[in-house]
Amino acid sequence: MDINYKNTKNNLFKELIILAIPAICEEILGTLLQYVDTAMVGHLGEEATAAVSTTTTIGWLIGGFFHSIGIAMLAIMSKTVGEGNDDKLKKLAGQAVILVLGAGISVGILAISLAGYIPVWMGAEDNVRPDAYKYFFIISIPMIFRAATLIFGSCIRATLDTKSPMIVNLIANAMNIILDLILIYGFDMGVTGAAYATAVSYITAGTLMFIVFKNKKQLDLSRKNIKADREILREISKVALPAAATRAASSFAYVVFAGLVSGMGTGIFAAHSIAVNAETIFYIPGYGLSSATSAMIGVAYGEKNTKRLKSVMQLSIMITIGIMIINGIVLYFSSYPLMDLFTSSESVTVLGSGMLKIVAFTEPFFGLMIAVQGIFYGLGRTGKVFIIETLSMWGIRIVFTILCVKVWHTGLREVWYCMIADNIFKAILLAVSLRGFIKRKLPNIIVNN
Repeated sequence: MDINYKNTKNNLFKELIILAIPAICEEILGTLLQYVDTAMVGHLGEEATAAVSTTTTIGWLIGGFFHSIGIAMLAIMSKTVGEGNDDKLKKLAGQAVILVLGAGISVGILAISLAGYIPVWMGAEDNVRPDAYKYFFIISIPMIFRAATLIFGSCIRATLDTKSPMIVNLIANAMNIILDLILIYGFDMGVTGAAYATAVSYITAGTLMFIVFKNKKQLDLSRKNIKADREILREISKVALPAAATRAASSFAYVVFAGLVSGMGTGIFAAHSIAVNAETIFYIPGYGLSSATSAMIGVAYGEKNTKRLKSVMQLSIMITIGIMIINGIVLYFSSYPLMDLFTSSESVTVLGSGMLKIVAFTEPFFGLMIAVQGIFYGLGRTGKVFIIETLSMWGIRIVFTILCVKVWHTGLREVWYCMIADNIFKAILLAVSLRGFIKRKLPNIIVNN
């Protein structure tokens, strides 16, 4: 092997890890918002757990919409950084402000208007609906701050700064934990207290993220750039719309999926929801690496550096799969104590831990899927991800879950087999698509340096 190439690989490895560690921490902290609420209300009983969990998938749908805009901003802004186009970077910063305001206000109004209907649509039992409504209504009020956190955070990461978003999320999560303890237990506010704590943490995160964004010298945000630029907005929409469609197709599938499980009973749904939340922490490192990868891919794309681009792809996939293998082993052996942490119900703990042991074996496939998605997002090629995500989620997970629940009347284990099959299928298709892209299209769009 060429010594210079080996040194380049080592340098890229260090750069990727340095960028990924704060991104991983940020992903963990973001997930802890849901974790903390679920864990703290879980000890109040199954109804409280179900009230918080019922609208979780809708929260993913909303977050996914903002995230899709963030994907577009990160892809285009990181490419612009690589190109060294400072004027366009400033204009992109202005468009980010417009998108935060427009998306945050419109989605917030829609979420608040539908808050009373969502628990019903999700199949929540009558005794769960009032608290589920209150929780979702309260956390939907600061929607513009949620938009700011996700969109401005992506813009900051596009400049290869992953530390600042991590610090913002650390502060917001610390506030959420403190307020949860005070409101849920100190003032005996239960689910409502958890909602207020989460809402305040959203406001904190959004405000701080804007401050960091505004003070970025590379972005140089000024009033003259905060006006709609049709050409740039059109470029953003070409990346954001397929990403949004991917999230929408996926999130609606999650809604249907959760609704099917919810109809199996409160205890089963509680076990399912807690197990899903518990598993989340184990693939968060993959998403952190994916975020760092997207930024590095975008910059290399803008620099037209083929060797760097391919090396980042290879390293990202190898590191992510390696981490997920380790995480799968840990998840398998920690499944019972992990479930026990989030609920006082023995039956829920036993059922949920069984599901976690099953899914632990498939974590490497999930890692492959996450890594390749990050690569495609960094390139701004979101259409392929949309096709594969939609085909797999609806054609495998939903269709076979309907058969399991409505036709064959099986248990939760078979439903999780459907979920696992979906993840494996997506990982394989994405990997095959990336291989084809590298062979056929990459040489035509980037020249070697």
